Amino acid sequence: MESIAMSVLYSQVLGAARETPVMEKHGKKRPMVTAHVVPDDVGGEVENMLERFGADINKALLAKRKRLEMYTKASLKTSNQKIEHVWKTQQEQRQKLNHEFSQQFLTVFQQWDADTQKAEEQKEKLVNMFRLQLKVFQQARIVQSQRLKTIKQLYEQFLKSMEELEKSNENLLAGAQNELRKEMAMLQKKIMMDTQQQEMATVRKSLQSMLF
Repeated sequence: MESIAMSVLYSQVLGAARETPVMEKHGKKRPMVTAHVVPDDVGGEVENMLERFGADINKALLAKRKRLEMYTKASLKTSNQKIEHVWKTQQEQRQKLNHEFSQQFLTVFQQWDADTQKAEEQKEKLVNMFRLQLKVFQQARIVQSQRLKTIKQLYEQFLKSMEELEKSNENLLAGAQNELRKEMAMLQKKIMMDTQQQEMATVRKSLQSMLF
């Protein structure tokens, strides 16, 4: 749009500067007078004027955009801080729980691996002693069964703890939202009370001016 307007104005200036041919008394055309060419500085001034006009519009739009961004950031800052606090608390609790159960799982798996290696070593040593070997295998199976049972219990406890943590986090988030709603309601109530007090004061002044 800016380039089109510049072209139109520039052509109008050039057209106004040209001279038209003059007719003689006998109806013959006089020789056409050579058109005076508009100096380059006139076109440059028009172009500069249009560029300044476009720059002013861009500055106004940029200032309005910056004000809108500032208001939006200010209104979202409080909500973002509360949500970030809740999110950080949840993240820390998850990390702590994962670390605790990871250590427990690691210990149990190490014990399980050690028991398996021990059973294999005993198997190699007791190849010719079938009965004793069978007894050792049975004991190893019992131990492994106990380890698996322990792992299962830990896994169930882990799932239960995660569910409880999720419920607790949901309650925390709901509590934060309720607290924010209460604060907004109290602020609205305070504004209404202030407005009512101002209206009552105005009515009292009006009555006093009428009575006295």
